[in-house]
Amino acid sequence: MTKRARAATVADIEGLAMAMPDVVRDDGSDGNPVFSVGGKSFVFFRNPRPDAVDPDTGERYTDVVAIWTQTLEDKEALVQDPDLPFFTTPHFDGYRAVLLRTSRIAELPVDVLAETIEDAWLARASVTRRKRWLAAHPDAPQSPAKKS
Repeated sequence: MTKRARAATVADIEGLAMAMPDVVRDDGSDGNPVFSVGGKSFVFFRNPRPDAVDPDTGERYTDVVAIWTQTLEDKEALVQDPDLPFFTTPHFDGYRAVLLRTSRIAELPVDVLAETIEDAWLARASVTRRKRWLAAHPDAPQSPAKKS
């Protein structure tokens, strides 16, 4: 983590997601937050599932957040970066989303979380919304998926 970037917090997830345009926050099946744009979720807190478990105890993780990515290549880059706490499970094979345990969020610089959530919003927003946001944010990193 760079010296200037502070560690991300769980509260940052909601703050960053809600800062994006046209976002709706709903409660999932167990009351977990789900953030969506145009009816498509881009960040959601998962219910405990059998695919995400502690390798030592077998207990299901109760603190997993799913965050959409632009491409499968973006997902793989995040998951394979040893400095980032993102992971995936076989349940998410073929899905453009990474997983993050909130118990490890402090390992993530807030600027990396912000970019990841912006990318998630861009991945799920309509072309019109995406173009409008990118026009208003010309300094945003431009991955190939964002240019379309």
